[in-house]
Amino acid sequence: MPSTTKHRSRSGHVQAARLPRVLREAQNRFVSIWGGMGGSWGIPRTMAEIHALLYIVNEPLNTDQIMARLSISRGSASTSLKALHDWGLVSRAHKRGDRKEYFRAEQDVWQIFRIITRERKRREIDPILMALHECRDATGSRAGAAMRHKPGIEAHNDRLDQMIEFIEMIDSLAEQFVSPAGKGLRLAVGLLGKAV
Repeated sequence: MPSTTKHRSRSGHVQAARLPRVLREAQNRFVSIWGGMGGSWGIPRTMAEIHALLYIVNEPLNTDQIMARLSISRGSASTSLKALHDWGLVSRAHKRGDRKEYFRAEQDVWQIFRIITRERKRREIDPILMALHECRDATGSRAGAAMRHKPGIEAHNDRLDQMIEFIEMIDSLAEQFVSPAGKGLRLAVGLLGKAV
């Protein structure tokens, strides 16, 4: 029987008996690369690998299938799937006649990067901006006139103001990327492509 032949499982669903080895190896390589890249984006490796697997196979998988394919624990799979679902990178899927919960990944690459940008902005840019404003407030208008004119305070405030202005510009760009229309990211990529 060829490796691409299909059979019916006990639940009645048609599924591939075995993937061709070359395809499985290519998928595994993609999962490994995406998992490593996720770490540099501040995303736990297992979470990134599950997302990569669901994206590249482009079919709903249940927790048991994900655990078997990635050799991970149920707890790790469940925690990562919950986080991916909360982010909006995966959605739940139902297979008729099967009580197991299945998951499918978002397939639109622009949407994937919008979601990742939104989450990174929320977890990284927003807290940094808030902390910078707190630093500035400590020596700014609320500090009182006597404090503001002490040696070094004015230069300190100028440097903080420049940093805040820069981070706010990055924040504004990020807002364009994560907007519901999502045109900001495509526009930025298009402009950068023309500039090169």
